[in-house]
Amino acid sequence: MRIRNGLTALAGVAAIAGLLLSGTVDAKELKYITFKPQAANDAHSNTLQWFADEFAKRTGGEHTIKIFWGGSVAAVGEVPDALETGVGDLGDIVVPYFQDKFLLNGIVTFFSPQPRTEIELGQKLMQWYEQYPQFDEEMKKYNLRIVAWRPLEDYGIICVKPVATAEDLKGLRIRSYGHALPRLIEALGATPVSMTTSDAYEALERKILDCSPTGVTLARGWRFEEVAKYYVKLPLGANWGHFIAMNRDSYDALDEQTRAILDGLGREYVVQYVNVLTRLTEEILADWKKSGVTVMPFPAGPVAKAVRSEAVQKIQQDWIDRASKSGLPAAEIAKYFAFED
Repeated sequence: MRIRNGLTALAGVAAIAGLLLSGTVDAKELKYITFKPQAANDAHSNTLQWFADEFAKRTGGEHTIKIFWGGSVAAVGEVPDALETGVGDLGDIVVPYFQDKFLLNGIVTFFSPQPRTEIELGQKLMQWYEQYPQFDEEMKKYNLRIVAWRPLEDYGIICVKPVATAEDLKGLRIRSYGHALPRLIEALGATPVSMTTSDAYEALERKILDCSPTGVTLARGWRFEEVAKYYVKLPLGANWGHFIAMNRDSYDALDEQTRAILDGLGREYVVQYVNVLTRLTEEILADWKKSGVTVMPFPAGPVAKAVRSEAVQKIQQDWIDRASKSGLPAAEIAKYFAFED
């Protein structure tokens, strides 16, 4: 599935949009659009349902969230436009797919790999959003507001063949996205292939890809383990990731108490997400021992060396230079992501 131009694709969902925007839906019902299938039963889908259930509970049922699963309203590449124009009130934005749109809020795509855990990363992004108005100003340009952050799990790569050393990576075709990751893959001697997560299963099955970056629970959710039997703990760190974003007009239309409930849920969300993530990861790793998926270690040294390569450093400096123009202390912020052996 290719990421299509948002405005063109939105025309294709006009009928659904008309229903969502019509009086047939309760005005107190917020519409949540996501590419994630409900049947994935992973940390994303489970905690998204928790988010909706808790919102209804904490508002005493006066407000609810209806989730439109599986790209039924907007595909993964269409969500920002759909939220901006009010087709949905809330939704999942996959940050690395919109590199130029979210320069400041997409900071982690410039600093991959990075050494922070999921909870550290999520809480730091929340802190910066509240501390520096430039982060919210960037979202305002698209009539959006970030409600919660969903840093993805500690990433490795899942491969169709064993990979134990830097030499084993030479010439492999590895799925990539974002800014820094393609340059890192090249510095490791492999070939980056730009591709969405949803296309990776078939590409691994057909040997178009040798490996794809993923975490343990995502590998299970996307069924990668069916076609790739080697999970390599290439130290990419907690990956980035998604926003739970909201149409700004929809947010402003809520009463003050309901906004406070929503903001509180957003701050709690990352903790709930990481707790579910940890539990599922342990369960899947135990299951892999029985089902024949081999978990392989990988040395940190070659990755640290690749991070220091000219191409990766250029990407990081580019973010610092561009972000500094907004008035952010970008060089100081960038130190948070320093990667060491």
